[in-house]
Amino acid sequence: MAARAIASGTISFGLVSVPVKLYTATRSQSLSFNLLHDADKSRLRQQYVCATCGEVVERSAMVKGYEYAKDQYAVLTDQELKALEQQTDQSIEIEEFVPIKEVDPVYFEKAYLLGPDKGGQKAYRLLCEAMAKAGRGALGRFSTRGKQQLVLLRFAQGGLMLHALFHADEVASFAEIDRGEGATLKPGEIDLAIQLIEQLGSDAFEPEKYTDEYRTRALELIERKVAGQEVVLASAQAPRAQIIDLMDALKASLEAKQKPAAAAAAGGSSRRPPQAKGRVVARASVAKAK
Repeated sequence: MAARAIASGTISFGLVSVPVKLYTATRSQSLSFNLLHDADKSRLRQQYVCATCGEVVERSAMVKGYEYAKDQYAVLTDQELKALEQQTDQSIEIEEFVPIKEVDPVYFEKAYLLGPDKGGQKAYRLLCEAMAKAGRGALGRFSTRGKQQLVLLRFAQGGLMLHALFHADEVASFAEIDRGEGATLKPGEIDLAIQLIEQLGSDAFEPEKYTDEYRTRALELIERKVAGQEVVLASAQAPRAQIIDLMDALKASLEAKQKPAAAAAAGGSSRRPPQAKGRVVARASVAKAK
Protein backbone atom coordinates (compact mmCIF):
# COMPACT_ATOMS: atom_id res chain seq x y z
CA MET A 1 0.00 0.00 0.00
CA ALA A 2 1.40 3.39 -1.01
CA ALA A 3 2.17 5.83 1.79
CA ARG A 4 -0.42 8.56 2.30
CA ALA A 5 0.75 12.14 2.70
CA ILE A 6 -0.57 13.97 5.76
CA ALA A 7 0.16 17.44 4.38
CA SER A 8 1.73 19.29 1.48
CA GLY A 9 3.93 22.36 1.52
CA THR A 10 6.87 24.19 -0.02
CA ILE A 11 10.55 24.30 0.94
CA SER A 12 11.94 27.78 0.26
CA PHE A 13 15.56 28.94 0.32
CA GLY A 14 16.80 31.97 -1.59
CA LEU A 15 14.66 32.13 -4.72
CA VAL A 16 14.30 28.34 -4.92
CA SER A 17 10.98 26.68 -4.06
CA VAL A 18 10.47 22.93 -3.78
CA PRO A 19 6.90 21.61 -3.53
CA VAL A 20 6.84 18.64 -1.14
CA LYS A 21 4.53 16.21 0.59
CA LEU A 22 4.82 15.34 4.27
CA TYR A 23 4.64 11.75 5.53
CA THR A 24 4.89 10.29 9.03
CA ALA A 25 8.30 8.70 9.65
CA THR A 26 7.50 6.82 12.85
CA ARG A 27 4.52 5.09 14.37
CA SER A 28 4.23 4.07 17.98
CA GLN A 29 3.54 0.41 18.67
CA SER A 30 3.02 0.94 22.39
CA LEU A 31 0.04 -0.87 23.86
CA SER A 32 -2.75 1.22 25.33
CA PHE A 33 -5.35 0.00 27.81
CA ASN A 34 -8.82 1.39 28.48
CA LEU A 35 -10.16 1.86 31.99
CA LEU A 36 -13.22 -0.33 32.63
CA HIS A 37 -15.77 -0.68 35.40
CA ASP A 38 -14.75 -3.78 37.36
CA ALA A 39 -18.38 -4.84 37.88
CA ASP A 40 -19.56 -5.05 34.25
CA LYS A 41 -16.37 -4.34 32.24
CA SER A 42 -17.95 -1.29 30.61
CA ARG A 43 -15.64 1.46 29.43
CA LEU A 44 -15.40 4.51 31.70
CA ARG A 45 -16.04 8.02 30.43
CA GLN A 46 -13.64 10.79 31.38
CA GLN A 47 -15.10 13.80 33.17
CA TYR A 48 -13.73 17.11 34.43
CA VAL A 49 -14.58 17.98 38.02
CA CYS A 50 -14.24 21.44 39.53
CA ALA A 51 -11.70 21.40 42.36
CA THR A 52 -13.69 24.02 44.31
CA CYS A 53 -17.36 23.00 44.08
CA GLY A 54 -16.90 19.35 43.07
CA GLU A 55 -19.38 19.59 40.19
CA VAL A 56 -18.86 17.96 36.79
CA VAL A 57 -18.06 20.70 34.24
CA GLU A 58 -19.23 20.44 30.62
CA ARG A 59 -16.92 21.53 27.82
CA SER A 60 -19.20 24.45 26.97
CA ALA A 61 -18.45 25.94 30.40
CA MET A 62 -14.65 25.65 30.15
CA VAL A 63 -12.15 28.45 29.50
CA LYS A 64 -8.35 28.38 29.10
CA GLY A 65 -6.08 29.96 31.67
CA TYR A 66 -2.31 30.27 32.20
CA GLU A 67 -1.12 29.83 35.80
CA TYR A 68 1.29 32.74 36.32
CA ALA A 69 1.43 32.26 40.12
CA LYS A 70 0.16 29.66 42.58
CA ASP A 71 -3.61 29.33 41.93
CA GLN A 72 -3.55 32.60 39.95
CA TYR A 73 -4.61 32.40 36.28
CA ALA A 74 -4.67 34.70 33.28
CA VAL A 75 -7.74 33.70 31.28
CA LEU A 76 -7.53 33.91 27.47
CA THR A 77 -10.57 33.76 25.22
CA ASP A 78 -10.75 31.68 22.05
CA GLN A 79 -10.71 34.92 20.02
CA GLU A 80 -7.54 36.12 21.76
CA LEU A 81 -5.82 32.78 21.14
CA LYS A 82 -6.92 32.83 17.51
CA ALA A 83 -5.40 36.28 17.06
CA LEU A 84 -2.02 34.92 18.21
CA GLU A 85 -1.93 32.37 15.42
CA GLN A 86 0.23 33.08 12.41
CA GLN A 87 -0.68 32.62 8.78
CA THR A 88 -0.67 28.91 7.97
CA ASP A 89 0.68 28.27 4.48
CA GLN A 90 2.49 24.97 5.05
CA SER A 91 5.77 26.67 4.07
CA ILE A 92 9.19 25.52 5.26
CA GLU A 93 11.44 28.58 5.25
CA ILE A 94 15.12 27.59 5.39
CA GLU A 95 17.16 30.16 7.31
CA GLU A 96 20.62 28.56 7.38
CA PHE A 97 22.55 25.39 6.55
CA VAL A 98 24.56 23.91 9.41
CA PRO A 99 26.98 20.93 9.71
CA ILE A 100 24.70 18.01 10.47
CA LYS A 101 27.19 16.51 12.94
CA GLU A 102 26.89 19.67 15.06
CA VAL A 103 23.18 19.11 15.81
CA ASP A 104 22.74 17.33 19.14
CA PRO A 105 20.05 14.58 18.88
CA VAL A 106 18.56 15.83 22.17
CA TYR A 107 16.85 18.56 20.13
CA PHE A 108 14.95 16.06 17.96
CA GLU A 109 11.25 15.95 18.89
CA LYS A 110 9.54 14.12 16.02
CA ALA A 111 10.48 12.93 12.54
CA TYR A 112 8.69 13.14 9.18
CA LEU A 113 9.55 12.09 5.64
CA LEU A 114 9.46 14.62 2.82
CA GLY A 115 8.77 13.56 -0.77
CA PRO A 116 8.47 15.72 -3.89
CA ASP A 117 5.06 16.99 -4.87
CA LYS A 118 3.86 17.35 -8.46
CA GLY A 119 6.40 19.26 -10.55
CA GLY A 120 9.02 19.31 -7.80
CA GLN A 121 11.03 16.19 -8.58
CA LYS A 122 14.06 17.94 -10.11
CA ALA A 123 14.33 20.65 -7.46
CA TYR A 124 13.86 18.01 -4.76
CA ARG A 125 16.69 15.83 -6.15
CA LEU A 126 18.92 18.87 -6.50
CA LEU A 127 18.43 19.79 -2.85
CA CYS A 128 18.99 16.16 -1.77
CA GLU A 129 22.27 15.78 -3.65
CA ALA A 130 23.58 19.21 -2.69
CA MET A 131 22.89 18.71 1.03
CA ALA A 132 24.39 15.22 0.95
CA LYS A 133 27.64 16.40 -0.65
CA ALA A 134 27.85 19.48 1.55
CA GLY A 135 27.28 17.41 4.69
CA ARG A 136 24.89 20.01 6.01
CA GLY A 137 21.36 20.12 7.33
CA ALA A 138 18.88 22.95 6.86
CA LEU A 139 17.47 24.84 9.83
CA GLY A 140 14.18 26.57 9.25
CA ARG A 141 10.64 27.22 10.38
CA PHE A 142 7.58 25.22 9.39
CA SER A 143 4.34 27.21 9.42
CA THR A 144 1.43 24.88 10.13
CA ARG A 145 -1.79 24.90 12.16
CA GLY A 146 -1.37 28.55 13.04
CA LYS A 147 2.02 28.06 14.68
CA GLN A 148 5.68 28.00 13.70
CA GLN A 149 7.77 24.91 14.42
CA LEU A 150 11.56 24.95 14.45
CA VAL A 151 12.68 22.18 12.08
CA LEU A 152 15.79 20.56 10.64
CA LEU A 153 15.94 19.03 7.18
CA ARG A 154 18.61 16.41 6.55
CA PHE A 155 19.52 13.98 3.79
CA ALA A 156 18.70 10.42 4.90
CA GLN A 157 17.85 7.13 3.15
CA GLY A 158 18.15 8.80 -0.24
CA GLY A 159 15.59 11.50 0.53
CA LEU A 160 14.85 14.41 2.84
CA MET A 161 13.82 13.88 6.45
CA LEU A 162 12.23 16.63 8.51
CA HIS A 163 12.80 16.74 12.27
CA ALA A 164 10.65 18.94 14.49
CA LEU A 165 13.06 20.45 17.02
CA PHE A 166 12.79 21.60 20.61
CA HIS A 167 13.84 25.19 21.19
CA ALA A 168 16.97 25.87 23.22
CA ASP A 169 15.02 26.89 26.34
CA GLU A 170 13.14 23.55 26.24
CA VAL A 171 16.30 21.45 26.51
CA ALA A 172 17.76 20.79 29.95
CA SER A 173 21.49 20.91 30.63
CA PHE A 174 23.89 19.40 33.16
CA ALA A 175 24.50 22.79 34.77
CA GLU A 176 22.95 21.73 38.10
CA ILE A 177 23.50 17.97 37.84
CA ASP A 178 26.38 16.05 39.38
CA ARG A 179 28.41 14.38 36.63
CA GLY A 180 30.80 12.58 38.95
CA GLU A 181 33.73 14.89 38.26
CA GLY A 182 34.98 14.39 41.83
CA ALA A 183 35.40 10.62 41.41
CA THR A 184 38.93 9.23 41.06
CA LEU A 185 39.41 6.38 38.60
CA LYS A 186 41.87 3.62 39.43
CA PRO A 187 44.72 2.84 37.00
CA GLY A 188 43.59 0.37 34.36
CA GLU A 189 39.85 0.91 34.85
CA ILE A 190 39.52 2.97 31.68
CA ASP A 191 41.47 0.36 29.69
CA LEU A 192 39.24 -2.43 30.98
CA ALA A 193 36.14 -0.39 30.19
CA ILE A 194 37.41 0.17 26.63
CA GLN A 195 38.02 -3.57 26.24
CA LEU A 196 34.45 -4.27 27.31
CA ILE A 197 33.14 -1.63 24.89
CA GLU A 198 35.13 -3.21 22.05
CA GLN A 199 33.80 -6.69 22.89
CA LEU A 200 30.22 -5.42 22.89
CA GLY A 201 30.85 -3.24 19.83
CA SER A 202 29.23 -3.53 16.38
CA ASP A 203 30.24 -1.95 13.10
CA ALA A 204 26.72 -0.80 12.25
CA PHE A 205 23.52 0.41 13.88
CA GLU A 206 20.93 -2.33 13.30
CA PRO A 207 17.75 -1.44 15.24
CA GLU A 208 15.84 -4.33 13.64
CA LYS A 209 17.79 -6.71 15.90
CA TYR A 210 15.89 -5.39 18.90
CA THR A 211 12.23 -5.92 19.70
CA ASP A 212 9.88 -4.64 22.39
CA GLU A 213 9.88 -7.68 24.68
CA TYR A 214 7.22 -6.21 26.94
CA ARG A 215 4.82 -5.71 24.04
CA THR A 216 5.49 -9.23 22.74
CA ARG A 217 4.79 -10.81 26.13
CA ALA A 218 1.74 -8.60 26.69
CA LEU A 219 0.22 -9.53 23.31
CA GLU A 220 0.83 -13.24 24.00
CA LEU A 221 -0.89 -12.85 27.37
CA ILE A 222 -3.82 -11.00 25.76
CA GLU A 223 -4.21 -13.71 23.10
CA ARG A 224 -4.37 -16.40 25.77
CA LYS A 225 -6.94 -14.35 27.71
CA VAL A 226 -9.08 -13.90 24.60
CA ALA A 227 -8.85 -17.64 23.93
CA GLY A 228 -10.13 -18.31 27.44
CA GLN A 229 -6.96 -19.98 28.66
CA GLU A 230 -6.00 -19.96 32.31
CA VAL A 231 -2.88 -17.88 32.82
CA VAL A 232 -0.33 -18.72 35.52
CA LEU A 233 2.43 -16.13 35.76
CA ALA A 234 6.00 -17.30 36.20
CA SER A 235 7.89 -16.11 39.25
CA ALA A 236 10.10 -13.07 38.78
CA GLN A 237 13.80 -13.59 38.14
CA ALA A 238 16.14 -13.08 41.06
CA PRO A 239 17.95 -9.73 40.94
CA ARG A 240 21.59 -9.70 39.95
CA ALA A 241 24.15 -9.63 42.71
CA GLN A 242 25.66 -6.18 43.07
CA ILE A 243 29.40 -5.78 42.63
CA ILE A 244 30.53 -2.70 44.51
CA ASP A 245 34.13 -2.61 43.27
CA LEU A 246 34.23 -1.14 39.74
CA MET A 247 37.36 -3.07 38.73
CA ASP A 248 35.78 -6.36 39.82
CA ALA A 249 32.65 -5.51 37.84
CA LEU A 250 34.65 -4.79 34.68
CA LYS A 251 36.69 -7.99 35.01
CA ALA A 252 33.56 -10.08 35.65
CA SER A 253 31.88 -8.55 32.58
CA LEU A 254 34.88 -9.35 30.37
CA GLU A 255 35.04 -12.93 31.66
CA ALA A 256 31.32 -13.42 31.06
CA LYS A 257 31.76 -12.35 27.43
CA GLN A 258 34.91 -14.43 26.86
CA LYS A 259 33.61 -17.77 28.23
CA PRO A 260 30.82 -18.36 25.65
CA ALA A 261 33.17 -17.43 22.79
CA ALA A 262 35.86 -19.81 24.05
CA ALA A 263 33.36 -22.65 24.53
CA ALA A 264 31.99 -22.17 21.02
CA ALA A 265 35.46 -22.25 19.51
CA ALA A 266 36.36 -25.44 21.40
CA GLY A 267 33.13 -27.30 20.75
CA GLY A 268 32.59 -26.37 17.11
CA SER A 269 29.82 -24.39 15.47
CA SER A 270 27.23 -27.17 15.93
CA ARG A 271 27.28 -26.95 19.73
CA ARG A 272 25.52 -24.23 21.66
CA PRO A 273 27.57 -22.21 24.15
CA PRO A 274 26.55 -22.83 27.77
CA GLN A 275 24.99 -19.38 28.04
CA ALA A 276 22.68 -19.93 25.06
CA LYS A 277 21.67 -23.37 26.38
CA GLY A 278 20.76 -21.86 29.72
CA ARG A 279 18.47 -19.37 28.03
CA VAL A 280 16.59 -22.13 26.18
CA VAL A 281 16.05 -24.03 29.41
CA ALA A 282 14.80 -20.89 31.12
CA ARG A 283 12.23 -20.31 28.41
CA ALA A 284 11.13 -23.93 28.54
CA SER A 285 10.57 -23.79 32.28
CA VAL A 286 8.50 -20.62 31.95
CA ALA A 287 6.39 -22.16 29.19
CA LYS A 288 5.77 -25.22 31.33
CA ALA A 289 4.65 -23.04 34.22
CA LYS A 290 2.07 -21.41 31.99
